[in-house]
Amino acid sequence: MSTELPSDEALLVVARELALVLERKNLQLVLAESCTAGLAAAHLARIPGVSRFFCGSAVVYQEATKTAWLGVPASHFESDGPGVVSGETAAAMAEGVLERTPQADFAVAITGHLGPGAPVDLDGLAFHGWATRDSQGHVRHRLPKFPADLVAGASERELRQRLAAWQLLRTAIAVAAETRGVGAPPEV
Repeated sequence: MSTELPSDEALLVVARELALVLERKNLQLVLAESCTAGLAAAHLARIPGVSRFFCGSAVVYQEATKTAWLGVPASHFESDGPGVVSGETAAAMAEGVLERTPQADFAVAITGHLGPGAPVDLDGLAFHGWATRDSQGHVRHRLPKFPADLVAGASERELRQRLAAWQLLRTAIAVAAETRGVGAPPEV
């Protein structure tokens, strides 16, 4: 994976692209963000009128909050469960936030470990989960370590959060492209 970092402007560009897709397809989106701390939602919120298509975002860090707010089974966090940083948990987050947002057509969620102090096998690992009213899935991303000269005033965690938010918005665009909205014309 490239260590190229999307700028703040690049995040806004992809947020605008997502807003256009949502508007064109007449889709309502809801997010659940863990390791990005609401950064994807913050960029969507910069777009005037986006509330017509963006329901909101649940920022959920603690396992107990993921269970209480999103209905992620507590068994996911037990020693024999898939773990907090897993595709299964990301998909459960998306399903849970969609279930709790009846006006939304689909949801996208992220969970990951962006450091510092991550176990080697989890360092930079993120999962995006997605859910529509009739399907769900997840995708795995490995975020790179950034060269020290790129960091300049930002922590590696902040840089990874920016890249993860950009990727999450791109995932939402991909899911929206495959989702038929209530008032959307049939796909040809």
